[in-house]
Amino acid sequence: MFHQIWAALLYLCGILLNSIYQCPEYSQLTTQGVDGKEFPEPHLGRWYFIAGAAPTKEELMTFDAVDNIVFNMATGSAPTKLQLRATIRMKNGLCVPRKWIYHLTEESTDLRTEGRPDMKTKLFSSSCPGGIMLKESGQGYQRFLLYSRSPHPPEKCVKEFQSLTSCLDFRTFLQTPRNQGEGVKSHRRGLGLTKSSAGAG
Repeated sequence: MFHQIWAALLYLCGILLNSIYQCPEYSQLTTQGVDGKEFPEPHLGRWYFIAGAAPTKEELMTFDAVDNIVFNMATGSAPTKLQLRATIRMKNGLCVPRKWIYHLTEESTDLRTEGRPDMKTKLFSSSCPGGIMLKESGQGYQRFLLYSRSPHPPEKCVKEFQSLTSCLDFRTFLQTPRNQGEGVKSHRRGLGLTKSSAGAG
């Protein structure tokens, strides 16, 4: 009996250590950036949507028809506001513009989307140079999204993102194919995109 209990304890310890090893804790971004810069200064400018992960396929459906997305983050009309604009290139070649207003949360890097009180966005650092990870959650969905300053980050960065999110039980993975060029035309016919995500709508 003693040996069985001891073996069970060792097994549980092994599972715990294995989970800790496989799921490194990504440090959440604080309100203060490097070199004394205040958030969000280091995160303004152009970003490319690279990949997403979620517990279920349904939580990533909004990206199914997307080829690539280019974002531009700028300061808003007030110190606590951020303006996000996106150019979404669809797999059929059409191009869709989108824009959102983010509200900064006091003493936190959590972002609230204007007009979407249920939606919450948390920012995390990424081991990938020039990369950042977002966790979006709202009514009935949650997902991790990977963004990069480069449209083609090292494959290692994408694999690390997929490995981490899979370990956290976000096992459905999607990577933008980037087969279409970055467009500027605006077409809205028959796209069926929602406005629930800063990834695609």
